[in-house]
Amino acid sequence: MLFLVLGKGKTGSLVAEIARERGHGVRVLDMAENRSASALTGPTLAGVDAVIDFTNADAAVENMRAVLALGCRIVVGTTGWYGQLAAMKELAHRRGGALLYGTNFSIGVQKLFRLTAELAQLDGYSFSIEETHHTSKLDAPSGTALTLKEIIQSIRPKADVSVASHRVGDAKGEHVVTAKSDIDVLELRHDAATRRGFALGAVRAAEWVAKQGAGAWDFREIFNQL
Repeated sequence: MLFLVLGKGKTGSLVAEIARERGHGVRVLDMAENRSASALTGPTLAGVDAVIDFTNADAAVENMRAVLALGCRIVVGTTGWYGQLAAMKELAHRRGGALLYGTNFSIGVQKLFRLTAELAQLDGYSFSIEETHHTSKLDAPSGTALTLKEIIQSIRPKADVSVASHRVGDAKGEHVVTAKSDIDVLELRHDAATRRGFALGAVRAAEWVAKQGAGAWDFREIFNQL
């Protein structure tokens, strides 16, 4: 397959590297080469099986609009743009494009999401979340932490779930979910040793979405199909 990676940051560069390791052709555009999605034209996307976006929230929305309007496929690992999600879904369906998005493409984190849903079913517990990332991560709380909170509150709508965010050095990503009662404390923890898990999941997501028809999916819905 041929993938176009948007973003030459740490994760985007690793996505390109892993895609090549898995035998795919890869093109990469940094944000300076693609201001306001100006490079995402019909000729540029000709032959591209899927676009993979790891830029920032504003750029991601512009990139999605351009890619989906041309009926192409895009995987978005960028977070912080979900206020535009309904519009992007509508555009994908209307123009025959495909959108696969997620707050975290690590398979381990996907398991954390499911375990958190189980934990939230406990009666008599209060819940909290703590996350730690590198100092260059702009959004806080992280998209993953917000997803964990959403999962808990979908099961316990009245729960007041606190989220603490820390930005430390080059931390790859740590999330801890705590359930506390008068009797005991339970913790679920995912600590990323490298960014490779996120990047590999994004490449596998691109392999999946390249084979789909028009639509929009959360990675949480399809990761067990990979």
